[in-house]
Amino acid sequence: MSGEKEPVRYEFEDYSLDPARLELRRGGERLHVEPQVFQVLLHLVRHRDRVVPRTELLDSVWGDRFVSDSALASRVKAARRAVGDNGTSQRVIRTMFGRGYQLVAPVREVRDAVSVPQSEPVMWPQQGIRFCTSRDGVRLAHALTGSGPVLVQAARGMTSLDEGAPGHWLPRLSERHTLVRYDARGCGLSDREVGRFSLDDWVDDLLAVVDALGLERFPLLGVSEGAAVAVAFAGRHPERVGGLVLHGAFARGRMARATTQREKELAAFDLDLARMGWEHDEPGLRQVFTARMLPRASREEWERFDEARRLAVEPETAVHIVNLFAHVDIRAEAAAVRCPVLVVHARDDRAVPLAAGLELANLLRGSTFVAMPGDSHLLADDDPAWPVFSGELDAFLGVAGRQANFDRGGAVAGSATRSMTSRPLSAQARATGHDSSAARASAVQSMPEPSGR
Repeated sequence: MSGEKEPVRYEFEDYSLDPARLELRRGGERLHVEPQVFQVLLHLVRHRDRVVPRTELLDSVWGDRFVSDSALASRVKAARRAVGDNGTSQRVIRTMFGRGYQLVAPVREVRDAVSVPQSEPVMWPQQGIRFCTSRDGVRLAHALTGSGPVLVQAARGMTSLDEGAPGHWLPRLSERHTLVRYDARGCGLSDREVGRFSLDDWVDDLLAVVDALGLERFPLLGVSEGAAVAVAFAGRHPERVGGLVLHGAFARGRMARATTQREKELAAFDLDLARMGWEHDEPGLRQVFTARMLPRASREEWERFDEARRLAVEPETAVHIVNLFAHVDIRAEAAAVRCPVLVVHARDDRAVPLAAGLELANLLRGSTFVAMPGDSHLLADDDPAWPVFSGELDAFLGVAGRQANFDRGGAVAGSATRSMTSRPLSAQARATGHDSSAARASAVQSMPEPSGR
């Protein structure tokens, strides 16, 4: 088949694989598959006349990048799921033990130009993936996209550089910045088998990445649990961070901030639910948390998000990460931060309550707190709060960037709180436009704890 022109598409059972459009369809309906999963399917269907060795699949999908065997196994498992197959029946993809994999379903090659309906491709920025080593020897994958002033994003757990980013995050942030991202230890393309998952390790990992890139001072973005890492880093290495942008952030994880018996019981229940969802591979249990983070998404989008997380991390690692950030407490580090800070939070966030974001903002001297409309913890491309967040981000980085590349001066005096809805954070904050400690304390105490992180 190597000397022939590539078919317009490959068809097997009710599925259609289109190499030019990078699409998998079933009955004419486009199915979402992650890029690496598509490449696994495509390589197997192109070489279906033989057993494809594991090393060949690794080279085809990852090139010269080092990844573990478990990463390949998870992609093969996802490829089977995408075409209605599984490891028991092996109706489409068969494992040849000790040799590799082979696509065994009958395939029809379609070479005419009349094909399935077209759809607009998602244009992700090109990224160059590199590797560095943390202090304890863990190998970390990191990537740069876009051009312009550097913006470093602290890692979140259960994500992978190879799986893009939800909604507009990656393309949008790469439009005006050289965006630096990396996979957390145990996740994505970084070393999967690691024995340590403390906050100290995560801070050291961020330090290893920026040191490897030769970055001396830079703005730092933290989202969800990544915000805890960003704040801890800024508190411990204040000379390295020129500005801090936090979204969906908290100073204490749910177990750490639980005070009443009911709060402790609900937090413990959440941990048990997460543990069972990961240890027993129960998507329905994991999607309880997905629904809190992306309440506006469709069920298909929830499944897609859950599958991306499942591919990015091993179950045992996922449980370690959930436990780490449920018990994390960065109040001491927050008090040591000395750079300009923007804290942005959805008013009705279902995963992390507004009160948790306010508590953190109150600890960050000189911070600006913006309450956005909506209930999404992670913003998707169609979320009405996205323009608010992106506008605040651009304004903050633009102002901070004019301060002599994030001037080494101390924190900006005073704190400001703005609400992007008509509902006030507190009477004093609404009347003055500034949120005093007393007003913030009142707001924190009045906000109920939702069922979330």
